[in-house]
Amino acid sequence: MTPGSNLPLSAVRVAVDVTAPVRLDVSGLLLAADGKVRSDDDFVFYNQPAGPGVTHSAAAGGGDTITVDTAAVPDGIEKIVVTASLDTPGATFAGTEPTGTVRNADDGSVLASFTPPQLGTETALVVVEIYRRAGAWKVRAVGQGYADGLAGIATDFGVSVEEPATPAAAPQAPPAPPAAAPAPAAPTGQWGPPTGAPAPVAPPAPAAPAAPAAAPGKINLDKGRVSLQKNQTVSLVKGGRPLLSSVRMGLGWEPAFRSKSIDLDASVIAYGPDRKKVDNCFFGKLMILGGAIQHSGDNLTGEGAGDDEAITVHLGGLPPEVTGLVFVVNSFSGQKFSDVAKAYCRLVDAQSGEELVRFDLTHSEPRTGVMMAKLIRQFSGEWEMTAMGEYVDARTVRGMVKPAGQAL
Repeated sequence: MTPGSNLPLSAVRVAVDVTAPVRLDVSGLLLAADGKVRSDDDFVFYNQPAGPGVTHSAAAGGGDTITVDTAAVPDGIEKIVVTASLDTPGATFAGTEPTGTVRNADDGSVLASFTPPQLGTETALVVVEIYRRAGAWKVRAVGQGYADGLAGIATDFGVSVEEPATPAAAPQAPPAPPAAAPAPAAPTGQWGPPTGAPAPVAPPAPAAPAAPAAAPGKINLDKGRVSLQKNQTVSLVKGGRPLLSSVRMGLGWEPAFRSKSIDLDASVIAYGPDRKKVDNCFFGKLMILGGAIQHSGDNLTGEGAGDDEAITVHLGGLPPEVTGLVFVVNSFSGQKFSDVAKAYCRLVDAQSGEELVRFDLTHSEPRTGVMMAKLIRQFSGEWEMTAMGEYVDARTVRGMVKPAGQAL
């Protein structure tokens, strides 16, 4: 999902998993038509894990889960907002991308997922909201950030938060209430609050900095072919439009000087938003995800010019539950990458044959597996490619699943 988008819910009971690389405190607030809780009982979190139709629990794959039984939500409740705040005092969401995954709570199937855009000084976030519209229930991606933590969100939605009292204003100085009242930071990002959501009150000059610009060093395809160094990222955008056509990841290698022929195997592992494997494509499984990913077949020697093995990805045809792809190479025979020369990967437009991105490994290690590159789907729908070049000890794609998932 993208910020502000919404989807009808096909399940009566839905679970919203909120996960991130760091520890989060996740909560759910039941809001009436005025955008406020009716009482503090409508604030569901780890210390108060149950409310009317809403529960809090630890997610199986890490993070926390807010489960909403829409049939049990009282008639006076119009929406349930799911929020996340950072567990570490003073920490911000800069560099952290929490993901909200909406599932059918009964069979576990994924209904939607949402990763908010680049975040900065925010310490709390409204991730998604489950809301009632014309008798039906829907989910909306929000991604609205606050700079004053969970207390700011709770106060904004009418929860009584016990905090140290601030000094009372002098009687002779009764300025306008908005200037003296604590207010959450202005919403971040390039969109306003969702329809029907209460707009946080902020001073005319917001204390929080403007939404961050594109990440430093990030480039796109507008100037032609991109050569990446290790850990560099390119956004697969050209002319302002995300690349959603078919691309081919070509992987090549040569035996090192005076080395014997070497049999390496290229594979790709597809992951969901929870960093769990969805499927993998390799020489023993040449097509996955209904043909959205296809493998060229096994090259047994590495001899000859050009790509040794190639994996074609129809970006526009990938199912929504696939949010990350990691391309790996393994030596099943046990030969080390120190016996390999000129290893590279390159992303090619599958229709025109134009080379878009290239990454050449500049060093090798005496290990049997290497993570070459990853493609990550962004909140806007575009994909980003990052050069990796990380070596591990794994002779098959099965041994790459865990380290590659951790590297996403």
